[in-house]
Amino acid sequence: MPRQKSTAKTSRARTNHDWDGVFMFKMVLYLILGSMWVKLSHGNGLHIPLPVGFVAGIVFASHEHFQIDRKLEYTLLLAALLIGFLSPFGLYVNF
Repeated sequence: MPRQKSTAKTSRARTNHDWDGVFMFKMVLYLILGSMWVKLSHGNGLHIPLPVGFVAGIVFASHEHFQIDRKLEYTLLLAALLIGFLSPFGLYVNF
């Protein structure tokens, strides 16, 4: 009998560990998505930044099956949006 109880404990602990990995993967995904910008610039000095990664991240977060940490996902997307806007990397399109 004690053997069955210990097996149940290890299976529960293993599933919690699996969920932690999924959570970390989602947070990294939202961090990368939120920092993606497309910056359009015209010859006359007009610059138009478009937050394409933020929009895609909002769509993913709102249509997710497990919506437990939606507020945290939105917060991370917003922080990544600001970091991506202020940093000098991104896709620059000149026309």
